[in-house]
Amino acid sequence: MIGVKLKYLRIQKGYSITQLAKKAQISKSYLSYLEKNPETNPSLHIISKIAAALDTSPNYFIDQEQEEGKEEINQEWMDLLKNGLEEGITKEDFEEFQKYLAFIKYKKSH
Repeated sequence: MIGVKLKYLRIQKGYSITQLAKKAQISKSYLSYLEKNPETNPSLHIISKIAAALDTSPNYFIDQEQEEGKEEINQEWMDLLKNGLEEGITKEDFEEFQKYLAFIKYKKSH
């Protein structure tokens, strides 16, 4: 299911296949192959390059627990996102909120 997660996150981040391939320093054709063949298991090295380019952990692609309840969570998140957009929240507002949450998590752990 790596290909499905890869495509989902690539689209969420707003990258084309070409842009992500360049950022991850892998071939565009291989990236496209991974997305179209979700049962393919690339090497950890490739997963790490893609994860870094998408600002996530390699565990995002490997962790099977994320598969459980995925549709339910996605619909819930999509509803939240839709409501936020309707209320005028911008991409920049959301990014700032993410930074704030990361700061709060950091403060709690230190």
